[in-house]
Amino acid sequence: MKNIILPTDFSDNAWNAIFTALKIFENVDCNFILLNTYEPKMTNLLGKKSRERLGVIYDSLSENSNIQLDKSIQYLSQNHKRTNHEFELVSVSNNVDQAINQLLLEREIDLIVMGTKGASGAKEVFMGSNTVRVIKKIRFCPILAVPDEHDFKRLNAVVFPTNFTHVIGEEDLQSILEMASIWNAKINVLQIAEEYVLSEMQKKNKELLSKRLNGLDHQFHRVEMWNNVADAVNDFSKKEDIDLIVLINYPHTFLEKLTRESVIRKMAFHTKIPILILPGIQSLISN
Repeated sequence: MKNIILPTDFSDNAWNAIFTALKIFENVDCNFILLNTYEPKMTNLLGKKSRERLGVIYDSLSENSNIQLDKSIQYLSQNHKRTNHEFELVSVSNNVDQAINQLLLEREIDLIVMGTKGASGAKEVFMGSNTVRVIKKIRFCPILAVPDEHDFKRLNAVVFPTNFTHVIGEEDLQSILEMASIWNAKINVLQIAEEYVLSEMQKKNKELLSKRLNGLDHQFHRVEMWNNVADAVNDFSKKEDIDLIVLINYPHTFLEKLTRESVIRKMAFHTKIPILILPGIQSLISN
C-alpha cells in the first residue's frame, strides 16, 4: 500500500490537489495522510501576557485544526467511497516542511501532493509559498505540485527534460515509472540545449535512461535553447498536450546552470500543468 502525504490548509487549492491525488491513484491501494500544520502569528504573541496568550492561541488553533480535519474526512467518507483508499489525519503545530520531515523519519512515504497558487498579480509573489518551502527542504521524497485551476482527467503524456549529464538511477524514476505504467502514458524525454553534440558520458547516460524506460511508451526529443528553459518546457508541453512535467531536483541542476534561474521554482510558478519533482536520490547519496 502506498503512503501519500496530502498537506492541507482546507482551501480550494488544497482540495484540488487532494482530488488530483485521488484520481491519479484511483485503482491503487493507498493510505492518504491528510496533514494540517498550524503556527500562531507573531502579532498574536505580543504583550505582557504573551505566555498565557500563547497557550490560549495554541489550544484554539489545535481545536480548529482537528475540527476541520474531521470535516474533511466526513466529506471524503461520504463522497469518495473506494475500498482501496484509506485516510489518516495528522494535526501538528509546526512548519509544514518540518512536519513532513518528521513523517518521513517515522513512516515509509512514497509521495507528497501539494497545491500551488501561482502568481499574485504583477508582483508574482511566490516566496511565501509552502510548496516552494517543501520543494527546497524535502530532498528524499517525490513531490507532486498541482496548480490551483488544474482539472485532472487522464495521464496520457509526460515530459521529462534532461541533458543526460547525470546517471539516473531506478530509484530516481520510480514514481514516474509507476504513474506512467498505471495510466499507460507516453514519456517524452526532452533535451534542451544550445548544441546537440553529446559527450561520451552523455551518450552512455542516454542509453541507460532508455533501458530504464524499457517497456514503457517513450520517445526522445530535442529543442533548441531559447529565452529560458522554463519557457521552452512549457511551450513543448502546450504543443504536445502534456499532462505532467517531471523534473529531477539535482543540486546545481543543469537547468539552473544554463539559465541562472531557479527553474523548479519558476515552473511551479508559471505552469498550468502539474509538476512531479523527483529527488535525485542517487546523486544525493553519491555526494
